[in-house]
Amino acid sequence: MDSEAHFPELGEFLKERRAQLSPQTVGLPESGATRRVPGLRRAEVAQLLGISAYSYARLEQGRAPVPRSVLTGLVRVLHLDDDQRDHLIELAASGEYEPTRRPAQKVHPQLRRILDELTATPALVLGRNLDILAWNPLAAALLTDFDRIPEKKRNYARLLFTDPAFRELYRDWRTNARTCVAHLRLEAARRPGDPALAALVGELSVADTDFRQWWAGRQMTGLRMGTKRLRHPLVGDLTLDWDSLTCTADPAQKLVISTAAPGTPSHDGLLFLASWTAHPDQPARDAAA
Repeated sequence: MDSEAHFPELGEFLKERRAQLSPQTVGLPESGATRRVPGLRRAEVAQLLGISAYSYARLEQGRAPVPRSVLTGLVRVLHLDDDQRDHLIELAASGEYEPTRRPAQKVHPQLRRILDELTATPALVLGRNLDILAWNPLAAALLTDFDRIPEKKRNYARLLFTDPAFRELYRDWRTNARTCVAHLRLEAARRPGDPALAALVGELSVADTDFRQWWAGRQMTGLRMGTKRLRHPLVGDLTLDWDSLTCTADPAQKLVISTAAPGTPSHDGLLFLASWTAHPDQPARDAAA
């Protein structure tokens, strides 16, 4: 395969990050000359990395992978945070991926057992591209009746950007929506050319202006944990902390749980919602149910 065509996402990420930095930020003296474009020049980044301007230009043009010896320097020079660093590493490895037809994901049995045990904590299992693979009854009571959604449409990002009721549930919709975009960006870095992801991005780009702008912006924040504020029709306002746990047996699946600090109104709201939905014979559901 032609290595010259493998790394367009990597090049775009480097250009975007370079444009966000100033000479002062990276410790370079300001020359006083007017800059035609914002941010650092390619030659300045190359100088800080200790490589030739030609070599760095090839990286930004997507015509070459990032050598391992340069990765650490890029993290330092471009002032990347942990999420951006991880994204860079994924992009640097993306040339090794060849799109293949993948079978539909099924929730891993171990994650199903965990879901069945979580009766007072809303929990979802998300797969590739934020597809919703499984959920427990409390997650359905908190967010939406996932059973009503066709299996091929059960995708967290799609719901957040295209389902008005789901969108209205989030008091801080923009924060959560941007986190979804960042997750999809990371998926694109892991699997460039994935037709399912390309179709999803195309659909959401047409459906929502914010998605289209944020996808182009390449922001990579809030990927591991965060806080969401909901306005639930039954229990009112809730402030919940979410975290994601990666399945060791299948790293493409993540268990996402939402909790509230004990003694808070949000915790009491979750307990009420759990009691309202409790059925001894009601197990967790999955997309194949």
